[in-house]
Amino acid sequence: MFDAQMAPLLRSILDKVCGTTSGDQSAIRAHVASKLFASAARGEISVEGLRDVALKALSNIPTMWR
Repeated sequence: MFDAQMAPLLRSILDKVCGTTSGDQSAIRAHVASKLFASAARGEISVEGLRDVALKALSNIPTMWR
């Protein structure tokens, strides 16, 4: 479980990265969120590092979700 400061940070990054996407929003957000949460659970806590993880996840979404 994440602390009280990490949860809003993850949501903010998720919202910013996925905010301008088109396609199946729920699937895209779920995919990016899962990558963000996994990275944070492994110890990545920097805003830049988490943003990079989210952007990479976004660039690797399945074509059918776009």
